[in-house]
This record gives sequence, C-alpha cells and structure tokens, in this order.
Amino acid sequence: MKNKIDVVKTLLDALPFIKKFSNEKIVIKYGGSAQTSDDLKEQFAQDIVLLHLVGMKPIIVHGGGKSITDLLADLGVETTFVDGQRVTTKEVMRIAEMVLSGEINKEIVSLLNNHGGKAIGISGKDAKFLEARPKDFDNFGYTGVIENVNPEIVDNIIEDGFVPVIAPIASSSSVGHPGFNINADLAASQIAVALEARKVLFLTDTAGVLDKEMKLITNLDIAKTEALKADGTISGGMVPKVDACIEALRGGVKKAHIIDGRVEHSLLLEILTSSGVGTCIEL
Repeated sequence: MKNKIDVVKTLLDALPFIKKFSNEKIVIKYGGSAQTSDDLKEQFAQDIVLLHLVGMKPIIVHGGGKSITDLLADLGVETTFVDGQRVTTKEVMRIAEMVLSGEINKEIVSLLNNHGGKAIGISGKDAKFLEARPKDFDNFGYTGVIENVNPEIVDNIIEDGFVPVIAPIASSSSVGHPGFNINADLAASQIAVALEARKVLFLTDTAGVLDKEMKLITNLDIAKTEALKADGTISGGMVPKVDACIEALRGGVKKAHIIDGRVEHSLLLEILTSSGVGTCIEL
C-alpha cells in the first residue's frame, strides 16, 4: 500500500507543473547520449508523449553530428572542423541532409508514434520554415546562420494535435542551392523565440553548467552566466549551449535549461519536479 501511496504523491507533486505549463510550447533540443542509447531513446519518447498527453506542446529539434561523422567515414568522405563547427562541403551537405532529414528525423517520429504519440517530421526546408545565409562560406562552406524563421507550418502542426520533429537543415533563397547545415543548439534557440515558447531545454552529456569544483550550478541569470564565461568557468562545448540559452531568453523565452540527457527520464524530472536535474538560466 505504501508504494501505491508514494506513486499518488509523485503524481500530485507534478500537478502544479502540469497546470503551469499546460498549453505552453516547450522546445527540446535532442542530442548526445540520449540520441544514441536505445534505452534512453525509448525513455525520451515516453517523456515527450506524456508531456503531450497532459496538455503541453513539445517541439523537438534534433542534432545528429555523430551519425553524420560515422557515415562520412564509412563512405570515405573527409570531414573537418573549425572551432568545433563542421565545415560543410557540398558533398558533406548531401550526406548531412540525408542523415538529419531522413534517418534520424524519421527514427524519432517512429519512436514517438510507437509510444502512442502523434508526430510529424519536417526539415527547415519545408515551407521555408528556416531560411539561412552562409556563416562564412570560405571557411565553413554550407554551414549556415538562420536569418528568418517562418512559424506558420509548425504552428499548424501543433494546432492539429501533432508533435513537430525538426531537422536543422535550412533553405536558401537561391534557386538550385542545396541549403544549409545549421547548428542544432542555435536552431532550437531561434525556433523557441519565433514560436514564443515558454521554455527551451538542451539535452547534453554533462550534468549541466559546472563550477570550478565541478559541482552543478542549478540556477543562473544572464549576468552570472556571462561572468562565468569571462573567467573561464564555462568553456569549450558548453559555451555555445549557454549562448543559445541567452539568445532565447533575450528573445522572450522565460527559462532555458541545460540538462543531462544520460539521466533516465531527465525531461520529466526537470519539467515536472521542483528540484530539477540540471541548470536553469533565467533573465
């Protein structure tokens, strides 16, 4: 009987958060170990379906860098990185789009549908949802920077009761142009702003933002985050993630979260509990 009561208490603890975020858009950048472990994939799908069933509007933006690198290696195509970002040649662009818009996008859609959700996968090219320009063509090729987000197609998907799953491939205004490969963190941030999301969450392979003693910092504001960047506490791959958080917050998103995608059901723990499992950044 005690176990049953504990289950009820857990549900009641989640009730205020379900009420608070019901009918709100929540953008989730899905990547890292959560995207490569079979068990974590299933748990992620369960989390998304539960959030959707209790009235929230999850929007998934996924990466896929490891899968792209693996396929490039299998095909004998050279790939290089500058400052942590992939140089996207025309050949790499073809493979990146095949992996992101094809293999990974449809796998996520299938997982959600198999767990009782209703999901539709798109890329940024669909209805020109994402329009981009070259980041620096001489150095990065077809790696792009988003210039415009047209939210209508995703709003329509949400209003029809589906979960959008978005591959970060953007369109170009030039006829015959192959499009652009977009950093998924930055895409998630700008999509959250354009869709007026309440929250944006970034799944990572770390506990969140760590201090100099490698302990989790659970709450930050923009000023403190900038200070931690300046003194080197936030460095390396965490910098673009906190920059994406800051961009979203300055664009009107209420809260940005960096959470550990290696933790089982980390999405539910962060959204539906008071303690959370990662770092929350606010204005």
